[in-house]
Amino acid sequence: MSDKKNYITPPGFEKLRAEYVQLLNGERPKIVEVVTWAASNGDRSENADYQYGKRRLREIDKRVHFLKNRMEDAEVIDPTQLKSEKVIFGATVTLENEDGESTVYQIVGEDEIDIKNKKISWRSPLAFAVLGKKLDDEVKLQKPTGEELLTILKIEFT
Repeated sequence: MSDKKNYITPPGFEKLRAEYVQLLNGERPKIVEVVTWAASNGDRSENADYQYGKRRLREIDKRVHFLKNRMEDAEVIDPTQLKSEKVIFGATVTLENEDGESTVYQIVGEDEIDIKNKKISWRSPLAFAVLGKKLDDEVKLQKPTGEELLTILKIEFT
């Protein structure tokens, strides 16, 4: 286990666990079977099935190890059980820019990032700017194109 916090929501943890189980109990045994079969076919140095299988097995083992460590380090936080007047991990935050356009983001764990669905890491610059802030607070976000002023319109825990 590492010293690095791995905050994660219950659905995020379940996604990690599902991938871990699928790799360990689903894909890995199939690849082991292919490698065993390919190894029985003679010269391994020119056996593409064997070489690919061994490489894929290493990839799976590396990912399984990574997932296991992430789950061991996980601190599962259920946003539906949180109550706060401030923006904290798990919050769904509505922000308004200077043009009056609003966008909704949920602050989630690093393993749950999904830009398309507006799920941002609690370690991202945007999350860093709003964490600890309250309703109607204004925050400055440093962007490559310059500074953007955002106002917190709503804080929810869903």
